[in-house]
Amino acid sequence: MKPATTPAPAGAPTGAPTGAPTGAPAAQPLESLKSWLPFEWIVAIRFLREGSVQTAFIVGGVAIGVAVIVFMSALMTGVQANMVSRTLTGQAHIQLTQPREIVRPLRDNVPGLRQGAIVQAPLQRVKSINQWQGIVAQMQTVAGVAAVSPSVTGSAVVIRGNASRAVLLTGMDPERYYHIVPLPEKIVHGTANVTGTDILIGTELASDLGLSVGDKLRVTGASGVIATLTIIGIFDLGNTGANSRSTFMALRTAQSLMDLPGGVTPIADTVHDVYAAEPIARRIAGATSVQADSWITTNAQFFSAVSAQSMSNTSIRFFVGLSVAFGIASVLVVSVVQKSREIGILRAMGITRGQVMRVFLLQGGLLGLSGAIVGSVIGALALTAWQKTILSADGTPMFALVFSFALFGWTVTLATITGLLAAFAPARNAARLDPVVAING
Repeated sequence: MKPATTPAPAGAPTGAPTGAPTGAPAAQPLESLKSWLPFEWIVAIRFLREGSVQTAFIVGGVAIGVAVIVFMSALMTGVQANMVSRTLTGQAHIQLTQPREIVRPLRDNVPGLRQGAIVQAPLQRVKSINQWQGIVAQMQTVAGVAAVSPSVTGSAVVIRGNASRAVLLTGMDPERYYHIVPLPEKIVHGTANVTGTDILIGTELASDLGLSVGDKLRVTGASGVIATLTIIGIFDLGNTGANSRSTFMALRTAQSLMDLPGGVTPIADTVHDVYAAEPIARRIAGATSVQADSWITTNAQFFSAVSAQSMSNTSIRFFVGLSVAFGIASVLVVSVVQKSREIGILRAMGITRGQVMRVFLLQGGLLGLSGAIVGSVIGALALTAWQKTILSADGTPMFALVFSFALFGWTVTLATITGLLAAFAPARNAARLDPVVAING
């Protein structure tokens, strides 16, 4: 005997009967949704509502996974940004220097010819970069370079009474160099407006020599030139070693102390993307006659640690996403088994295999989307709580956590796509069910 038929609900195939025995999900469509939702959406939502306990558990599982991804991603990004910022506090992203001097033998090794000369590496003298003005102008046109500053660096000795310290002096043009190293932001006493007879020193050096703003300091350059400078500012670079040996002064003063009138030893560059410093440095070295070293090269071990941390973050995301996918897939596999009779009735009523597949794909996508939204909220709350409870010794946050909308959007999208992919196999199995076998159990 054929089951009684009733008018088809909105979205159902034309001519397909909609009356069904007790338990058919399409028999009592949601009145508030049937006016505008497609048929597949109505059935998918009905299946999720009927298995509310399973739905709640899987949404909770997805939410926990997404919360972990959001929390760990933001936390590791903040840690990396803080580490990189501290590393680059007192140095340029790219430093251009005069190529090192080398010695080549007058003749190559010839088989059978005795070589009597011993070739020794030459002493590396402090030299100015040839035609540095043209190189500075050229650097300002390089894509990715944010700021360029010529400077003079070298070793010196500072003397205060009977005490002395070996320091690294840096002569610079404040208007240019402060775009490389933001010294005015790091001044704890005094000012950063250096002139011809001024010097900036670190907090550790000031403490060791008992110095304060306004005191005089005798500086002897590597060339033997002596100058008496006035301390106008004391800075804190956030690094004990840098605070004990770094000093800054006007470019002309450093040129005199290093006996380099009109010359510069390095040209400091900063780039917009710190992780792109190495390819930019290679491009600069290929286009000029200078040696270009990026911070990635000079801090190779640190950069390896940062890269390893990034790989760990990616691994965490992958395995959490994999667990979410298996959770969604397992729930939908069980749902296919539980709803096999309803699926068979729908197929007998004229529903196509494509529509059945879409029903289960929609369930996977909705589970992923719902869990991602809930998980993003949980992750944001956890980040806020972490930032307010984990504080440094002075009561300030250990480092800034950036709440990126791109991170939340990317996470929600990835979780939804993961739900769709996880639902593909159960959806295909549901579409392949034979209506007669499914109805007969």
